[in-house]
Amino acid sequence: MDTLQNSRRDFIKKTVAIAGSIGLSSSISFANSKTEIQNKLPKWKGFNLLDFFSPNPNSSRAGTPEEYFKWMSDWGFDFVRIPMAYPSYLNIDYNKNITIKEVRKIDHRKTDKIENLVYLAHKYNLHVSLNLHRAPGFCVNAGFNEPYNLWEDEQAQKDFYFHWKFWAKRFKHTSREKISFDLVNEPCTREDMNDQHSKRGPVPGAIYRKVAKNALEAIRKQNPDHLVIADGNNVGRDVISEIADLDIGQSCRGYNPSIISHYKAPWVYKETDDLPVPKWPGQVGDQYLSRAMLEEMYKPWIALVQQGVGVHCGECGCWNKTPHNVFLAWFTDVLDILSQNGIGFSLWEFAGSFGILDSEREDVDYEDWYGHKLDRKLLDILLKA
Repeated sequence: MDTLQNSRRDFIKKTVAIAGSIGLSSSISFANSKTEIQNKLPKWKGFNLLDFFSPNPNSSRAGTPEEYFKWMSDWGFDFVRIPMAYPSYLNIDYNKNITIKEVRKIDHRKTDKIENLVYLAHKYNLHVSLNLHRAPGFCVNAGFNEPYNLWEDEQAQKDFYFHWKFWAKRFKHTSREKISFDLVNEPCTREDMNDQHSKRGPVPGAIYRKVAKNALEAIRKQNPDHLVIADGNNVGRDVISEIADLDIGQSCRGYNPSIISHYKAPWVYKETDDLPVPKWPGQVGDQYLSRAMLEEMYKPWIALVQQGVGVHCGECGCWNKTPHNVFLAWFTDVLDILSQNGIGFSLWEFAGSFGILDSEREDVDYEDWYGHKLDRKLLDILLKA
């Protein structure tokens, strides 16, 4: 753990250096900024689609129907992110733990389904970001036994590059306006990869740089113009200063503080019965929650945009147990800060417990939308951002 703490201190120093080099200070105005920030990445607005989120395709949710894409496009959204678990498109026995020899056993019948989803999104002029939510040797979530560790084992890294070479080649002739490659979801270290609640920390910067740089090269060998994005370190929270010189965009998150975004979520909190009731703004437990804390959190990301690195918020939103009025007040501030600084976003998810459709919140006056329950207030906030 001493190594992780030292790495964390080094990371903070580098982040401060980035901010200092562009004159970032506490005088930055978020609410009244007169200078339009030019983000190297488009200000995409859209949703995550979870069709291939599960490592076992037999337990995955139903595929996204075409009308969802039409509604997104009609409402003015232009982006979807597809978080993929790499085992979902392999030819393996899902009743057994995967072996290293099986990691490259790609089943083209399964990858064809992913490709078809991409082209369906393109039909409605939506940019698609392909993301390895579970990569060989790493996932921020537990629930699947990896045969090695992406951050420690060279073979895992080689297999990681193999998968990105495959997808880059698959979409070799697709322009960067239509597709991007989001390397790995929410990188972090964890004491026990099989324990959802084990302590997490940032990946050492030199290791993250090595993995990201080699993956970039594997992708660019297929098409030198392919667009590549890397999720923030430390579960998506932290700017990756170590790769700021590379031609890689970076993806932040819109989940802070978790007491609001993941209130009573069992995969975040071991005990959910005694959690303080969320407020925004207001005193919650031992901390006062406010827009000011969000502004402070996003300063390094805004500094990164000003430095000339593209930034997008690949995931954001709130689970359905948070009081709706609190969620909307908090999320309005999150999206306002991002939007004023030229940063787009992707809600986790379109339909489901985080989504605008069929979220099963108990305190929402839903609008009927072709047989679905539409959270119109949430949709309006997304459209205004």
